[in-house]
Amino acid sequence: MTRAILLHDAHIITLGQADRVIDRGYVLIEDDRIAAVGAMTDLPVKRAYAEVIDCSGRLVMPGLVNAHTHTPMTLFRGLAEGVSLFTMDGWYNTIRTVELVMTADMVPAAVEVACAEMIRTGTTTYADQYFYMDQVIPVARRSGMRAALAYGVVELGDPAARERELMRLDGFLEEMGNDATGRLQGWVGPHAFFVDNSPELMERERQLAEKYQTGLHIHLSTNSEEDDHCQQHFGTSAVAQMQQMGMLQRRLIAAHSITIPPADWPVLAASPFSAVVCPSAGMRAGAAAAPVVGMRAAGINVALGTDNVCNNNDYDLFQEMRTLAKLASFREQRPGALTAREALEMATAGGAKALGLDDQIGDLTPGKQADLIVLDKGGIGWTPSISNNPFTALVYSVNGLQVSEVMVGGAWLLRGRKWTTLDYARAAHALNGHAERLLALRSRN
Repeated sequence: MTRAILLHDAHIITLGQADRVIDRGYVLIEDDRIAAVGAMTDLPVKRAYAEVIDCSGRLVMPGLVNAHTHTPMTLFRGLAEGVSLFTMDGWYNTIRTVELVMTADMVPAAVEVACAEMIRTGTTTYADQYFYMDQVIPVARRSGMRAALAYGVVELGDPAARERELMRLDGFLEEMGNDATGRLQGWVGPHAFFVDNSPELMERERQLAEKYQTGLHIHLSTNSEEDDHCQQHFGTSAVAQMQQMGMLQRRLIAAHSITIPPADWPVLAASPFSAVVCPSAGMRAGAAAAPVVGMRAAGINVALGTDNVCNNNDYDLFQEMRTLAKLASFREQRPGALTAREALEMATAGGAKALGLDDQIGDLTPGKQADLIVLDKGGIGWTPSISNNPFTALVYSVNGLQVSEVMVGGAWLLRGRKWTTLDYARAAHALNGHAERLLALRSRN
C-alpha cells in the first residue's frame, strides 16, 4: 500500500524545469517519491494520508548537496589553525601527523557528528573522501542520508602502499556495489593526482573506476603544484595530461579547482567533470578565490562543498552559499557577479549533477526522490518579504539552524529540529574522548 504524506500551506521553491516559487502550496509524497507539487487551490480531491503537516509560515525546498567533505576529519577540528592545508607541506606536517596515530575506533563518532551537523543544517546528500571506509559505511547507512563515499588513496611514492591501497579500494568498491539501501555509492578517491598519486597509480585507479562503473573524487588545483609538476615532467598542463591518460572519461569531481588555467576550461566543459568549490576553506587557507563565474560561463558544472572541518570549521551550506556569493563579487570586482539564485542552484542541482544524481534529486519535480528540507520563516532574516525575496533570504540572510525538518527518500531524518536517525549527544561525548586520546598519542610520537 502506498504511504502518502502531505505538506500543505507552505512557501515552496521547486527549482528544476518547473522552476516555481509558490506562495501557498503543497507537496504530496508517495512512498519515497514526490507525487505532486502545486498551489493549494489545485490540491487534489481529499484522500487518506499517513501524515498531514501544516507548513504555514515555513518554506519547503530541495535538500542541499555537500559535494566535498571528509567526515572522519571532524576528529581534527581545531587542529589546523593558522596552517594552510591547501599545500603539501601544510597538510603533511599537521593533519598527516595525526592521521598516522589515529585508530579505527575513533572514526564512527566523528562521522556521526558530521552527518548530524549536515542534517541539522539542511544537507541531504554528501560526497565523502577518506580511508577507514569500513568504519564510515555503517554510520552513513544509519544516518539515512545519500552519500557518494570515495575510498581515499594516498601513495606518496611508496609501491607497497600503492598495492595495499588498491587492494583495499577494490574490496570497498565490491562491497558498495551490494548496498541494499540504494542511497550509498562507492567512488574512487585519489587524494591528489600527480601530487601524492603517481601516474602508475592513476592508471590503476582509472581501471577500477571503469570496472565498477563509478567516478573519481580528487583534489585539484589548490595552487599550481599539479601544473608545475606536469609542465616539468610532461610538458603539458595537469588537465592536458589527465586527458591524455584517459582520466577525464569517467565522472570526476575535483575539489577546489582554484588555479586551473582558463585555456583548459573547454576540455573540462566537454568532459563529465565538476569543479567543487569550498570558499570558506579556501579563504581560511589564504588561497585565491576560485574563478566560479568564469568556469560556469565556460560550461563547467560547478558544485559547492564545505571541505573538512579543520579548514572550514562547520557544515552549514547556507553559510557556505553566502560566502560563495560574496567571494565571487569580490573576485570579479562587481556586485551580483554570482546571483543568489545561482548560488542556491550550485548547492542543489550542481551537486546532484556532480554525483550523477540529477535525474533523482536536486529539485522538487514529481517523480524524483522526496529529498527536501523545511525552514521556519518565524526566525530572523526573512522580513520584509516584499523586498527580501526567498533566494536572497536563503543565501544572504538566514542560516541552516532555521531548518526544522529534513526528509530523504520520503523518510524523516529531522523532525521539529530533532534527529530521528542519529544520537548527536552520545556521538559528541564519544568524540571528545577520542580527541583527548588522539592528542595524547601524537605527543608520544
